[in-house]
Amino acid sequence: MKRWAERFYKSKRWQRCREYVWQRDKGLCQICLNKGIITPGSTVHHIIELTQENINDEAVSLNPDNLVTVCMDCHAAAHKNPRRYTVDELGRVSVLPPGTGEE
Repeated sequence: MKRWAERFYKSKRWQRCREYVWQRDKGLCQICLNKGIITPGSTVHHIIELTQENINDEAVSLNPDNLVTVCMDCHAAAHKNPRRYTVDELGRVSVLPPGTGEE
């Protein structure tokens, strides 16, 4: 979490809004669901990215229409961050060396 956003993400208003979106989306990744794949969500994502400039604009920061439940992989893809781990068929996690993440 970016330092400038810590206060916002700890606020009761964000926590209530996040919970509403989580319940609305039934805790499922909406990006995967649109592809016909049922995947548990891991976070509530801002579609229009939260910045220092718009964090106090409730039409962006607290608008359920700008929020969606996503899984870890879809969240990383939305932020163009490659995955830095793999999970095998037994659920064991392996950390990948820098520069070898999956896109």
